[in-house]
Amino acid sequence: MKRTPARLADGREIIYFDDTPGAPARTAVDTRDLPRGETLSQIRRDPLTGEWVIIAAHRQSRTYKPPAGLCPLCPSAPGQATEIPEADYDVVVFENRFPSVAQNAVAETVSGLIPRAPGLGRCEVVCFTPDHNSSFGQLTPTRVRTVVDVWADRTEALSALPGVEQVFPFENRGDAIGVTLSHPHGQIYGYPFVTPRTEKMLAVAQAHGGPVLGDVLAHERAEGTRVVVSSDHWTAYVPSAARWPVEVHLVPHRQVPDLPALTQIERNDFAEVYLNVLGRLDRLYEGELPYIAAWHQAPTRVGRDLTWLHLEVFSVQRTADKLKYLAGSESGMAVWINDGTPERLAERLRAAAAG
Repeated sequence: MKRTPARLADGREIIYFDDTPGAPARTAVDTRDLPRGETLSQIRRDPLTGEWVIIAAHRQSRTYKPPAGLCPLCPSAPGQATEIPEADYDVVVFENRFPSVAQNAVAETVSGLIPRAPGLGRCEVVCFTPDHNSSFGQLTPTRVRTVVDVWADRTEALSALPGVEQVFPFENRGDAIGVTLSHPHGQIYGYPFVTPRTEKMLAVAQAHGGPVLGDVLAHERAEGTRVVVSSDHWTAYVPSAARWPVEVHLVPHRQVPDLPALTQIERNDFAEVYLNVLGRLDRLYEGELPYIAAWHQAPTRVGRDLTWLHLEVFSVQRTADKLKYLAGSESGMAVWINDGTPERLAERLRAAAAG
């Protein structure tokens, strides 16, 4: 894989990752007139829960569902300069123009009942393909493997930045999820704190005496009822306490804290298993399933021995023509109610083999 860093007109970093043999040198210049600016992002701690909340009002002006032909994630073309100056690319990463957290975040630091501080971190966009009408599930195994290497590269890079406590790669797909740019892409957040979900999982693992996921994986593989796909190095299953109407976890058979720790063989195997799972998800309702794919990695400095890397893929689509909306129990009390059974979903996904 060839890695080429460059800068956009406003100073943001962009990195091209090429796996195509003989890919051209990435020398295109961003011709747009973009001002350099500070990021007015801050974090505030909720005194009732102890959780950090990001305040990023500047994001109100971010690009929202642009018309056809004006996608900022497509390659640049004559008369249409985008976030990617090149006329083509394999995989590309760049700093988000409207970040929730950033290294140049400017905010007052306040202690006391409601602490607040600058939202110091980094937000990046990952474009998986130049094809606007494609999807992650349509990538080749080779390209998915490149994306895995990109996630690992960026996890290492963001983990080394000042203030970053946890790195979170993820993908949102579909209007029902709230996606504002339909081009196939994901994001990577470098948070200035350990996320609430991770803190809870670490506390449970600490009380358990080690990563609970190892025991869960062994149980799911032995029982088999909820397993969707299994290979030499990965198992995909519907969790027994699934929150969402469609939810699949992809777990490596070996405990690793994060993506950089995966071996070359494990990365290759993941590409095959993940494409298999995504294909089944799209066949579930005979159409592109809206989903969120969220990587759970260890924080940069704490709990690394208690963390077991895994990917959660979940959807709000509860039937072919109905969506799940968070009701009072979920939104108000964080008590989830699933209208289906994980066992039945796993059965349907196993049956959703390629025709």
